Amino acid sequence: MSRSTAPKANTGALLREGTPVTERDASQTVGAQSVRRALAVLRIVATGQERGVRLTDVASHSDLSRPTAHRILRVLVEEGAVEQDPATRRYLIGGEVSLLGLARSSRFPLRAIAEPHLRHLSEVLGDTAFLTIRNGADSVCIDRRPGSFPVKVLSIEVGARRPLGVGVSGLVLLASLPVDEMADIVRRNRPRLKALHIDPGTLIAQAGLTRARGYAYAPVGVVQGSRAVAVPVRLTDGRTVAGLAIATITERLPDARVAAVVATMQERAALIGTQAAELARRKSSRS
Repeated sequence: MSRSTAPKANTGALLREGTPVTERDASQTVGAQSVRRALAVLRIVATGQERGVRLTDVASHSDLSRPTAHRILRVLVEEGAVEQDPATRRYLIGGEVSLLGLARSSRFPLRAIAEPHLRHLSEVLGDTAFLTIRNGADSVCIDRRPGSFPVKVLSIEVGARRPLGVGVSGLVLLASLPVDEMADIVRRNRPRLKALHIDPGTLIAQAGLTRARGYAYAPVGVVQGSRAVAVPVRLTDGRTVAGLAIATITERLPDARVAAVVATMQERAALIGTQAAELARRKSSRS
C-alpha cells in the first residue's frame, strides 16, 4: 500500500480488542489505575506499623518505579493519609486514615464475638492468642490477648498486615482458598514474599499441608525461641472468616502437646464461627 493511500490513524480513539475507546474512557482507565496504585501504596505503608517503611520498600513491593512511588507518597502526605518521620524519612499511616476508619467501627463484629474466646484461650492455655482476618491479598491481625504465663510471646501487634500465607494465621487463611485463587494471591504477592525471603512454591506447598491436616504449625515462630499454631474459624456454611492462633515459647509447645492445644483451639473456633453465622442470619432477616 502506498503512502498516499494508507489509512490515517484515528487520534481521537484507542483500539482495544477491536472496540473503539474514547479519550474519556482512556482518562477514566488512567484515573482508576491511579486510585489502585495509591491504595496499594497505602497497604504497603501499613505493613510498617510504627516503624514505617522506606521509599525503596514501597517501590520494590509495589512494582512501581521509584519516582512514581515518591509522587504518590507525596500526594498522600499532603492529604494526611501518610506521614513521614523527619528523622528516619520513613513513611507511616497518617491520622486521616485512622479517622476515616472510625466511621465504620461496627464493621468488625467478629472481633467482639471472638474477644471472650481469645481471653479464654489465653487464660486456659496460658499463651498469647491472636485473631487474624483476610483483607484482599493480605492478612491483618485484629485482636490479641496476652497469656497468663509470665513469659509472653507478643510476636505481632494488632493491625499488623502481612502477605497472605505469612505466619500461621495467614497460612490457614490462604489454605482455605480455591487452588486457582491461592496461586493468584501468591503470584500477586511475589515481590513482597521475595523481600521476606519466602519462596512462593514452598508457600503453596505449606498451604496444601495446612489444608490437609486442618491447622498450621510453625516449630520456629516469628520471635526466636517461639512456636505458633493456628486453626481456621469457619462459618456454619464452611467459609473461613478468620485465623485463630496461639504463640508461645518453644518449651511450652512440644510436639506431643500440639494435638491437645489444637483441639482446644478448634472448640473455640467453632463457637466463634457459630456465633458469627447467627449474627449474620439475624442481620439478614432484619433487612
